[in-house]
Amino acid sequence: MTRRQLDDTDLMILEAVQRNGHLSHAEIARMVGLAVSSVHERIRKLVERGVIAGWVAQLSPAALGLDLLAFVYVLMDRPESSPTFIELANQLPEVQECHHIAGDWNFLLKIRVRNTAAFEALLTNRLKTVPGVVRTQTIITLVSYKDTPALPVSS
Repeated sequence: MTRRQLDDTDLMILEAVQRNGHLSHAEIARMVGLAVSSVHERIRKLVERGVIAGWVAQLSPAALGLDLLAFVYVLMDRPESSPTFIELANQLPEVQECHHIAGDWNFLLKIRVRNTAAFEALLTNRLKTVPGVVRTQTIITLVSYKDTPALPVSS
């Protein structure tokens, strides 16, 4: 489904459920000016078409004691090593995101852990042990002024 196939009502529904996934269909119907059954059907179709990829609770890293946020650039020595690295990254819950990127590095990881000791153990004992990992560069976040999973649906 392309952006052009989404009408203004779909976009309003998407904005509403991004802000608060607990809204009832009745509440969304009031917001967008439709019958509850129409909202239910639109949401069903948005899920079916893959526009809404899933429903999750957004957890607070601080409340869970995950006080260290790091971004790690990873350089591989050969492309055939990448699948093993990607598989490991996907298995590690501390790795929130793994991106294949253009430029001087092959991958960019977003990692959340409790502290520097946990980060050092993950980096040294897990990530750097993958055959083909040549080098990493870490950026530690001091303060996050904006950290949102919300996508810009109305722009």
